[in-house]
Amino acid sequence: MHLTGIHHLTAVSADAPGNLAFYTRTLGMRLVKKTVNQDQVSAYHLFYADGKASPGSDLTFFDFPAAPERRGTNSITATGLRIHGEECFAWWKARLEQHRVKAGALAEIDGRMTLPFEDGEGQRLFLVDDGGKGEAFPWDRSPVPMEHQIRGLGPIMLTVASRERTGIVLTDVMNMRLARKYAYEGEHWAHVYDMGEGGAGAELHVIERSDLPPAQQGAGSVHHVAFRTPDEAQYHAWAQRLTELRIPNSGEIDRFYFRSLYFREPNGILFEIATDGPGFATDEPMATLGEKLALPPFLEARRAQIEAGLKPLA
Repeated sequence: MHLTGIHHLTAVSADAPGNLAFYTRTLGMRLVKKTVNQDQVSAYHLFYADGKASPGSDLTFFDFPAAPERRGTNSITATGLRIHGEECFAWWKARLEQHRVKAGALAEIDGRMTLPFEDGEGQRLFLVDDGGKGEAFPWDRSPVPMEHQIRGLGPIMLTVASRERTGIVLTDVMNMRLARKYAYEGEHWAHVYDMGEGGAGAELHVIERSDLPPAQQGAGSVHHVAFRTPDEAQYHAWAQRLTELRIPNSGEIDRFYFRSLYFREPNGILFEIATDGPGFATDEPMATLGEKLALPPFLEARRAQIEAGLKPLA
């Protein structure tokens, strides 16, 4: 029973129109699902992904009217977006400059070329060279040329007060491997945990920082990270495993587009295990994903009320 990689990452935005413009127009990702937070239907839940809405490519946002996050430890602190090749990095560096995006310098980190940047609300992101490994599904209507489009998510960086406590859960509970460590920002160590076949799309990089205050979620922060399980049989087995180990968890939740299971690691970061399917084309044609407000069946009867409570995105 093994997780196969990053499934999706969900962050927080207080500016849904600005968020939509940045991730679709500047980054060229595809809006594959425009729906609502199923637990708080007054908030949008926007899903950006590749051309086929593949698991492992989903970067999603809750639209919460929140103050900016307070940065600190015990939080997800950076999200990798995979691209490949020197020419691709040169293209993206020029594009970010053109769009006046706050960006850092190109650098090699953990043996991979990276380019850090932030969206308009301070969401910390970085482009990373994935070596061209794995399939890529570009979107033919993206403003970004196909060869330069974002290929998927990962690695994901966590900053925690106690790396050892988190590491025990990652290896002994979630069956990840401690693959290596590297010096991060000169004086800290990043420990790399991988899963499945490994690679940039299947890694967590965990940095220990007990010298920082606890982070406080808000606009620009990450809400949770989800990991892939390939089928429902293994999904049920994960739910049973958490219960047998007496790890508090949400129990099985049907999100319609995938099945979810939530729990917190020892430093309080929210984890999710999610199935690859059924997928986002369950209730919309693949060709028109994200063009209309989609609601799971159990919310469909409340459509008029829900739509009335949402602000226009345009």
